[in-house]
Amino acid sequence: MKFKPEKYKLEDVSMQPFIDVDEIEGLLSTTKSTAEEVRRVIAKSLGKERLNMAETAILVNADDPVLIEEIKQGARTLKEKVYGNRIVLFAPLYIGNKCVNNCEYCGFKSSNKDAIRKTLTDEEIIKEVEALEDNGQKRLILVYGEHPHYTPEYIAHTVDLVYGVKKGNGEIRRVNINAAPLDIEGFKTVKDSGIGTYQVFQETYHPEAYKKYHLGGHKKHYGNRLTSLDRAMEAGIDDVGIGALFGLHDWKFEVLSMVRHTNHLEACYNVGPHTISFPRLQDASMINKDDKYIVTDEEFTRLVAILRLAVPYTGMILTARENEKIRKEVLRYGVSQIDGGTKIELGNYSEDETQNDEQDLNREQFKINDDRSLAEVIDELLDDNFLPSFCTACYRLGRTGEHFMEFSVPGFIKRYCSANAILTLAEYIEDYGKESTAIKGWKVIEKQIEELKEFQKVDEIKDRIERIKKGERDLYF
Repeated sequence: MKFKPEKYKLEDVSMQPFIDVDEIEGLLSTTKSTAEEVRRVIAKSLGKERLNMAETAILVNADDPVLIEEIKQGARTLKEKVYGNRIVLFAPLYIGNKCVNNCEYCGFKSSNKDAIRKTLTDEEIIKEVEALEDNGQKRLILVYGEHPHYTPEYIAHTVDLVYGVKKGNGEIRRVNINAAPLDIEGFKTVKDSGIGTYQVFQETYHPEAYKKYHLGGHKKHYGNRLTSLDRAMEAGIDDVGIGALFGLHDWKFEVLSMVRHTNHLEACYNVGPHTISFPRLQDASMINKDDKYIVTDEEFTRLVAILRLAVPYTGMILTARENEKIRKEVLRYGVSQIDGGTKIELGNYSEDETQNDEQDLNREQFKINDDRSLAEVIDELLDDNFLPSFCTACYRLGRTGEHFMEFSVPGFIKRYCSANAILTLAEYIEDYGKESTAIKGWKVIEKQIEELKEFQKVDEIKDRIERIKKGERDLYF
C-alpha cells in the first residue's frame, strides 16, 4: 500500500512513517563487520544490487584501515562500471534568502539580524543567468529560502524566466530546485514549469537532533519535511533529491537513514531518489553548532564510498562546500555531479570579476571552500581524465523516474550519457574553452570515443561533433 502523506497534518511533529530510530541504532550497535562480511557486501554491490540497511551497517562499522581501503576500492570500481569517467557540472543560483525558519547552522536563519536579505528582481535574474551562460553553464539549481514570498507560483515564474534567457550560444537546459517542502498542489504547479530534480534535504534524520537545531518556522516540523518528497511523487515529480547535513548528528546514523529513505521511495513509488547529497557543516554567520558530531576528512571520504556502494544507480552530488583537495579525492569514490564557478552571494555572478571576491558570510548561507572558476574546474577534470558533461538529454526525452532506472540498470548510462557528455564538452570547447583547454578536451574526447566502440556507433558521434564545429547545437542521443 502506498504511503499517503496528505493525511498527516503539518503540526504532527512526532510522525515517523519510515525512520525508526531504534531500528537504526540497533543495527549500528549490534552489527559485526568481519572481513568476510565486508567483502561479501562489496561483491553484492559490484553485482549492481542496491544494499539494504543491515548490509550498509556492515560497511559503516568497518573500522579496520585495510577494510576501509577495500570499501573505497570497491566504490571506485563500481563507479567506473556504472558511470564511467563522466562528471556532470552545474551551478547554484540563489534567488532569494528571506526565510521564516530558525535553523541554528544556517546563515539565513530568521534570528540572524546581521544577514543582508535580498530577493533578485526579474531583471537581476536575467542578468545572473546571462553571466552564467557566458561561462558555459547549461544546468542550474535555483535556491530559495522558506518565505511566504516564495510561493509555488513564484518558483514556477522564476523557472520560466531562466529557461527563456538565451545569450549567444548560451542557454540553460535544465533547472533543478532546492526549496521548501510544498503541498501536493504546490508541487504540481512547480512541476508544470518544467523543472528537473526537486531537492529537499532532511538535514538530520534523527528526530531529537532535528528538534535541537530547528527552533522556529515551518521547518521545525520533522514529519512534514520527512514526507515532503512523497508529496512530490504524488504530484508527479519522479525526479527528487535527498540529502543530510553531516555534522549535526552521528554520520553513521545519517548514512543508514538515507538508505532507509531510498528504500521507502522505491517501495512506495517504484523509483528511488535521482540524487543523494551529503553536504558537510561549514562556517556561517551566527552559526551555533555542537562540535561533537563534526565529520573528519577521513570519515567524509569513507562515507562517500559507502553511499556509492549502497545505492549504485543514484547520482551523488558534491558541492563547493568542500575544498579542492577533498573534491579531487572523493570524485574517485563515486561522485557523479559537482558544481563549478560557484558563487552563493545573491547577484554575485554578474558582478565585475575585478571586484573583491572575499566572502561576506552576512550575505551568504555558508562558507564555500572551492571558489575556482568553471574553466579551472574543467581543466582539472580533463587533467585527471574525467569527462566533463553538461548533458540534459535524459530529462528532455522522458528518461526519468522508472524510465531512468530502466535505462541505467542495464548499463545504458555509459551508452547514452557518455556519448552525450562528449557532445556537450565539444560545445563547451567550441564556445567557451581557451586554447589549452581545447587541446586537452579533444584528447579526452578522442580517447573516450575509442572506449565507447562496444556501446555506440562511433561514426555517429564523430558526425555530430563535426556538425557542432559547423555551428549546430544541442545534439544528443
